[in-house]
Amino acid sequence: MSIDNKQRTNTELHEIATQIRRDIIRALLPAKSGHSGGPLGSTDILSVLYFGGILRHDPTNWQWADRDRFVLSAGHMCPVLYAILANAGYFDREELLTLRKLGSRLQGHPGFDMKLPGIETSTGSLGHGISIAVGMAISDKLVDRNSRRVVTLTGDGELQEGSCWEAAMSAAHFGLDNFCWIIDNNDCQIDGRVKDIMSVYPLADKCQAFGFDTIVIDGHNYDEIYMAFNKFIANHTNKTGKPTCIIAKTFMGKGVSFMHDRYEWHGKPPSAEQAEKALGELV
Repeated sequence: MSIDNKQRTNTELHEIATQIRRDIIRALLPAKSGHSGGPLGSTDILSVLYFGGILRHDPTNWQWADRDRFVLSAGHMCPVLYAILANAGYFDREELLTLRKLGSRLQGHPGFDMKLPGIETSTGSLGHGISIAVGMAISDKLVDRNSRRVVTLTGDGELQEGSCWEAAMSAAHFGLDNFCWIIDNNDCQIDGRVKDIMSVYPLADKCQAFGFDTIVIDGHNYDEIYMAFNKFIANHTNKTGKPTCIIAKTFMGKGVSFMHDRYEWHGKPPSAEQAEKALGELV
């Protein structure tokens, strides 16, 4: 796939997202460990971000000084980020088959020390990635005074960590209109429904109260995803002084029938038989 920084049609995005989902399954099978559900569920959002002309980035010069930055705060969902980066041309797609292997650059959580192109920071300790991303946005807006944007994605279960809300409070206090917080709202965490384990609802009300321009969308609807990201870009361009929060309602395991909306698939890979069935459905 090539990066042309142009908006793509829904058909093109569907084809890209399908390839990403297939690569997630392909990577998880030989790894025999890892997370299936969340990566499949967030694929549509990240496909628009990276392939739809939203994130300013260059796979041929991934340390380009003027690039926007994406931080995957929910680091366990890295199979989707690895697949996105490989398909964007940051590294060879066949390296995806080394996921979680000893000596691989593709560890179970993104590691900056692995020197994998496209990884901006080490993440995985939940609640920390959003704090790092806010720090980046503070530096860009208030210190370096550049035009870069910072986007981060957290899970909804991750919001049970208090550090997420400290970061959110800071983003609003410092007027970070260059900061976009995506909440992958599938209501699933490793041992049940978020609303049952430790409810974080009502999410939209909380994010608005914390000072965010809050947008609730269907995280599988490309038109709505584009609308939300374009609103973020407009907030930054117009210097509104308000950070953006996109609450994306998604389904865990999207695209694979037996994983769909099943929290049990939060942290396990498919068997060979299940992978074959999943790949047969992802067309």
